[in-house]
Amino acid sequence: MDLFEYQARDLFAKHDVPVLAGEVIDTPEAAREITERLGGKSVVKAQVKVGGRGKAGGVKLAATPDEAVARSTDILGMDIKGHTVHKVMIAETAPEIVEEYYVSFLLDRANRTFLSIASVEGGMDIEEVAATRPEAVAKTPIDAIDGVTAEKAREIVEAAKFPAEVADKVADVLVKLWDVFIKEDALLVEVNPLAKVASGDVIALDGKVSLDDNAEFRHPEFEELHDKAAANPLEAAAKEKNLNYVKLDGEVGIIGNGAGLVMSTLDVVAYAGEKHGDVKPANFLDIGGGASAQVMANGLEIILGDPDVKSVFVNVFGGITACDEVANGIVQALKLLEDRGEEVTKPLVVRLDGNNAELGRQILTDANHPLVQRVDTMDGAADKAAELAHAAK
Repeated sequence: MDLFEYQARDLFAKHDVPVLAGEVIDTPEAAREITERLGGKSVVKAQVKVGGRGKAGGVKLAATPDEAVARSTDILGMDIKGHTVHKVMIAETAPEIVEEYYVSFLLDRANRTFLSIASVEGGMDIEEVAATRPEAVAKTPIDAIDGVTAEKAREIVEAAKFPAEVADKVADVLVKLWDVFIKEDALLVEVNPLAKVASGDVIALDGKVSLDDNAEFRHPEFEELHDKAAANPLEAAAKEKNLNYVKLDGEVGIIGNGAGLVMSTLDVVAYAGEKHGDVKPANFLDIGGGASAQVMANGLEIILGDPDVKSVFVNVFGGITACDEVANGIVQALKLLEDRGEEVTKPLVVRLDGNNAELGRQILTDANHPLVQRVDTMDGAADKAAELAHAAK
């Protein structure tokens, strides 16, 4: 889960990372009182989960409370790289900035460890700095057991060649940012810029945090951090049912058991779709390795509720998940929708193989639902699903 800047700022403050005061609003007039409390001037910052806000006009200085209202009016509703601004943060203006740095911690999946990235050339895209001046970017592996101690923080500071006059303060910030990273179960914690101001202090002027969704059971408070207004309603409904679902831009609904099988199914459907009007997969949905009939029914209900879906491909290789359970789930889901008075018109192509495949096929044959077709090969089923989706477009 990616956080908005104001949410990252609040997490930083919780762990004593130096930040400036700020409050988030969604109506322009609210900017007046906040700016007055901040001393009569402020920075109005668009809250969107995308970079380049400043260049797009999403960050503006306000010299008076009235100007803060005007700038908030300008920014709210703005489109920044396809993201509509629904909230702005009214932040305290920074003291005179002398230098801008970059620091971050992230999960290094390739090397199965954690990584620190630091540079004295902050305030711009770190990718650009790494591409044009790789020597200006210090990458330091972090041991998962030892973490970032004061000694490790000094090692990072030295590797990135931070000026001696801020070395201790940057090291202190690094220790506190690591505290954020570990205690909040983050995948990324980034500050750009970490600014040295005229007083000699260093302050986190911006923040980016990505939290690990798999750790939410340890953090019930994270529920409040979700951007429900921007969430895809189908993904939100799937999450409530504990389904691993991602909406895609296509017409063939996909259900499979196991992430590897589902990814392969996406590829096979995309390939088959090239022959049938270039139809594509409409979603990723993994019902897992031990899915029950109810889980299957829940997944099918979500996919059939997607207006973009023209056909559904259920591709199951029975292992822990028995094919008869899947077949029962399909029959139950169709009956559930019909009992609700919801007309089911989208054809289903089902391929069952593996554990109890014959029994599962027999269940579907006995049910004899007019919208369900059985195809016994993966390629054949993908082709039929693509063909049906194209015919329904």
